[in-house]
Amino acid sequence: MRGQKTKVVLVVLIVILAGVFFAFDIDQYLTLDYLKARQHDFQQFYASHKALTLGVYFLIYVIVTALSLPGAAIMTLAGGALFGFLPALIVVSFASTLGATLAFLVSRFLLRDYVQERFGKRLRAINAGVEKEGAFYLFTLRLVPIFPFFVINLAMGLTPLRTLTFYWISQLGMLPGTAVYVNAGTQLGQIQSLSGILSPGLLLSFALLGIFPLIARKGIDTVKSRRVLKDFSKPKKFDYNVVVIGAGSAGLVASYIAAAVKAKVALVEKHKMGGDCLNTGCVPSKALIRSARMLSYFRRAGEFGIRRAEVDFDFAEIMDRVHRVIGKVEPHDSVERYTSLGVDCIRGEAKITSPWSVEVDGRSLTTRAIVVATGAAPLVPPIAGLDRIDVLTSDNLWQLRELPKKLVVLGGGPIGCEMTQAFARFGSEVTQVEMGPRIMPREDEDVSEFIRRRFEAEGVRVLTDHAAKEVTIAGDRKSLICENKGERVEVEFDAILVAVGRKAKASGFGLEDLGVRIEKQGTIETDPFLRTNFPSIFCAGDVAGPYQFTHTASHQAWYAAVNALFGQLKKFRVDYRVIPWCTFTDPEVARVGLSEAEAREKKMEFEVVRFELEELDRAIAEGEEHGWVKVLTPPGKDKILGATIVGSHAGDLLAEFVLAMKHGLGLNKILGTIHAYPTLAEANKMAAGAWKKQHVPEKLLAWVERYHAWRRG
Repeated sequence: MRGQKTKVVLVVLIVILAGVFFAFDIDQYLTLDYLKARQHDFQQFYASHKALTLGVYFLIYVIVTALSLPGAAIMTLAGGALFGFLPALIVVSFASTLGATLAFLVSRFLLRDYVQERFGKRLRAINAGVEKEGAFYLFTLRLVPIFPFFVINLAMGLTPLRTLTFYWISQLGMLPGTAVYVNAGTQLGQIQSLSGILSPGLLLSFALLGIFPLIARKGIDTVKSRRVLKDFSKPKKFDYNVVVIGAGSAGLVASYIAAAVKAKVALVEKHKMGGDCLNTGCVPSKALIRSARMLSYFRRAGEFGIRRAEVDFDFAEIMDRVHRVIGKVEPHDSVERYTSLGVDCIRGEAKITSPWSVEVDGRSLTTRAIVVATGAAPLVPPIAGLDRIDVLTSDNLWQLRELPKKLVVLGGGPIGCEMTQAFARFGSEVTQVEMGPRIMPREDEDVSEFIRRRFEAEGVRVLTDHAAKEVTIAGDRKSLICENKGERVEVEFDAILVAVGRKAKASGFGLEDLGVRIEKQGTIETDPFLRTNFPSIFCAGDVAGPYQFTHTASHQAWYAAVNALFGQLKKFRVDYRVIPWCTFTDPEVARVGLSEAEAREKKMEFEVVRFELEELDRAIAEGEEHGWVKVLTPPGKDKILGATIVGSHAGDLLAEFVLAMKHGLGLNKILGTIHAYPTLAEANKMAAGAWKKQHVPEKLLAWVERYHAWRRG
């Protein structure tokens, strides 16, 4: 009770002091104009009463910083102008640290218990990090002011950081920045006329203000590098500029870029060139989907005026075609092609033995940088009894020769949905099981419901809110036992395809032994430049996250390769602002930017415009008049926040919106662009036109109507 009263008194005191500061407009005295105007008077008073002036200045500085009031930067400049460099540096250094520590203690006293009690579970990782390396975190924040110092003071008060540690780290960390500001103040104090602005001393001081954060950041990077690399011996010479591990989408692009800029690069792959995309992912799945779609067209022959269309197929021949397609694409990713480009392609299992060396089957390769592009593998959940059967995944699905009569697809994401529809069209009795409330959970509910109805119309049994619990085997009868709202549901199957996600391949090749940090979800932890906590090790693709798309893997690979090769000169932050994706069901579902659900979660104001494909001439002519184009915009503006297309060739149509969002083009620009007729791409222009109709300037048109009436006489 006593502590509560003390908190109330402290809060009241802080409010009163802050109120006095703003009520009496005290901040007007903390401006360069005021201080410059009174500089002569202050200097005369200081000459006569040095100790008193320094003491009052010290006290005011402590109060301003302790209460997190504006004006500390101006006071620092003023101190340099009035007292000279050394006295001002000493006074400001101690006053700012004392004020910051008081703010830290106030935050701790008033808020820490409440915050830790309410958000303790979420803050557990932060607390552990502060306890382990809090001093270094604080020093980094002080030296490189990413956030305002008052925010750091208050935030650190909520953590377990010791007060004494906070004080001395703040004293040390703020000293270089304080020196730069005080020096700038001494130069400002010497200006007597406009010509003084161009004095070398002042120009140098302001240059220091500008470049200090860059110098400090470089210093911090150097310290971090030395800390993490101190136990390793760096080679004097290197075999390669970069060694890339993994020849999937990310690894191939990274190697290609390195070779293109004439770096010496080695590409290590233990299995097949092309990785998952070529061998077990994008290429085979799209080939399979194409065959399934052809079958669906035969069954719809009557819609196109064809009386009878007979079709006969053998599933094994369908799979033969899938492998022929892989074979046709394979030369694009082959050892021969990349060798001709200047890449040393090495077949074998890589192991990272140091930040600058990779061992491949006993052969050691030294390298300036390493790019990890090891991809991901299908995740198989720990369901009881699942280990007793041969489980299908996206890795081994392509070895099937016989069509399963009864197929269970576990998972309602993109892979699960694509394979559900394809196998249903081949004639399997497919049951799709999803533990969540709907399939395609990343899309809006209207999309999920539309695809669900489409699946059910094609004979698929879709079970949402069904959690898979156990696989049972009784003779030749295999069943998946699910739980739905407390009830037991049994689904009989011949084969089960697990498509519940993919797990990054981040272990087994030396990262854990080296100490490279791994995220909770299993991906490798990287900074915005795709560096790991080891500055010479980069990563890209599925193993890096956060997106598991071939096109994002290629996108990341550019940044990883360029930063690995030229990071000492110039680094590039990876850009995730406009990431498109597509699920290749029929109809396709493609999206870029925000969905309605995501916009609502972010509490954003938005408008929705929607154009139905049943109104598009080309879609009608092709019998594909199902689906829509949906665009999110800010209220009253044509800026594109997100676009979702459901329909034939949605992935291709989405490109126009991706380009528009990337380069800041609005719907008016799309509306003003000529689209060939009749094409599916007109749907984008029609959506833009629908937006325009929703924003017709009624008042202006009323005046235009009067103008035309006047013209008629």
